[in-house]
Amino acid sequence: MNFFPKLIFSHFSRHFATLSKLPNNFTKIPSKYRPQAIRDAQQALTDYLHCTRYIPFVYAEHIAKNSFFSLSSLISGINFSTTSFNRNVLRFLRYHPINEYEFFFESIGIDYEEVGGLLPSKKFFFSEDETVLEAACALSGFGFPWNKLGKLYKEEILIFKASSKELKARLFKIKECGFSNIPVIGICLAFPYVLRGGGVNELGGEIVALLNDLKRVFLDFDLGNHVEDNVDAWYEICRKIRVFYDLGCEKGKIGELIGRNKNLFLRYPEEVLVSKIEYFSRFLVPKEDIGMLILQNPEILDSDLETPMISVMGMLKHFGLSVEKRDSVAKEYPYVLGRNKMTNLPNVMRALNLHKWLFDRIKNGNHQLLANYTLNDDEDLDKGFRDSFEKIQFSRTPAHTMEKLMFLHRVGFGENSLTMKVLAHVHGTGSELQERFDSLLGLGFEFSKLCRIVHMTPKVLNQRPETVERKVNFLCHEMGVSLDYLDIFPAFLCFNLEKRIKPRYRFHKWLMENGLCTRNYSIASIVATGEKSFIARLGRIHPDALNEWFENFSYKESDNSIQD
Repeated sequence: MNFFPKLIFSHFSRHFATLSKLPNNFTKIPSKYRPQAIRDAQQALTDYLHCTRYIPFVYAEHIAKNSFFSLSSLISGINFSTTSFNRNVLRFLRYHPINEYEFFFESIGIDYEEVGGLLPSKKFFFSEDETVLEAACALSGFGFPWNKLGKLYKEEILIFKASSKELKARLFKIKECGFSNIPVIGICLAFPYVLRGGGVNELGGEIVALLNDLKRVFLDFDLGNHVEDNVDAWYEICRKIRVFYDLGCEKGKIGELIGRNKNLFLRYPEEVLVSKIEYFSRFLVPKEDIGMLILQNPEILDSDLETPMISVMGMLKHFGLSVEKRDSVAKEYPYVLGRNKMTNLPNVMRALNLHKWLFDRIKNGNHQLLANYTLNDDEDLDKGFRDSFEKIQFSRTPAHTMEKLMFLHRVGFGENSLTMKVLAHVHGTGSELQERFDSLLGLGFEFSKLCRIVHMTPKVLNQRPETVERKVNFLCHEMGVSLDYLDIFPAFLCFNLEKRIKPRYRFHKWLMENGLCTRNYSIASIVATGEKSFIARLGRIHPDALNEWFENFSYKESDNSIQD
């Protein structure tokens, strides 16, 4: 691979995963000549843009060397020659003008698949509207990497509708805060709206507040002297800072807190920061509280919140839940007890309806309890669970069964025999069960109540999401009952809507409206009663009830199964 120039090789490496999307004619060029074909085409396109379209050479070169897919599509219709390909491309361009915006958008770092949706209608040439190119040239002239300008375009398109004079004025205003060009570029890439401005010589109030924070952090607390003097390093550090504003922390209020904990931004990769935020987000607490928790206690980022095993009851005791409340938890949520993984702790607490209590404990000075929790070797071992677990290893489909078990643990079910009973009745892959569970949450079920429903009636999870949704809609809208009724009668969701629920409910309603039945039967009695008992009941209610049922209400097929 020594004959690959670094630039060409980087292009092929970056796009290797999508190589199959290249035009067929291009892939027909022998692989050993493709780098040469790209080189020649880039040179030809640069000459065309500069000499024919009068784009300054440096920017023409940026466009040509950073538009791999557009260029590949262009040359796919040109016969390749090892000696004259550059001339062939130039000759082709003379008679087949390109859409300059297509090449431009890809060159500034926008994914090629997104380019089509950004192209202006009825415009092919920069000469028809030079605003976008002029803005890019102004930013590049300041020092912005050309192939990173797409970040600005996608997040703040108004930047590219400003004149070069306006952009230079805004950049100068940011520099006046005490930053040199490279820090300003890093700030703008991480916070594109700072270039939106309020006018040629103005910055909006939100922008001023942000810059005051950044000035406090980088200058007053000297974080800037710990950042390498290149755009990537400044962009990386600013992106980490932005995470906290995206969580809702108020601009202009957290500069000092960030500055006093600057090692957080120097020591930890962004991935670690984001993973911890995602973890605490599963407690369903205000995002700003998560941001403040990490800012005030950065050592929490060192905690392993994924792999350790926990005892649910041991964790509750560790965080100070009273004996009385622990006894209540044991009686009300036995299927959650036993062991589980630390990574599942948020959902374990949601299943117990104690997620906000635990997060408040963590937030209010007890975060170290997460790090110093330990599980004894023989603590909270459930023999029934262990025996069933061993049987899984020797079953016909151990991997499939383990996937389902992992799902149950993820949503809060512990290592106990009750969980194994639920496992025996749920069908589908782990991802299918998760999708069905999530769809029920989306219908308005509370997490804790849904776990109880699954414990009581596991077959609820054996149906397609759209099937359950229709039943819930019928229950709430036509029957006029809230989801809370399913706490009492969760099996409602397992009966066939068309064959059982609708005809029986509508017939009962007809009986009541016509004064033929004075007793208001419960939904459970209407729906769950077996077919023979139901028919016998109708005979006792009124002599004409049976005829009316069979002629106008009953489903024509016999349905002896409650399963949908």
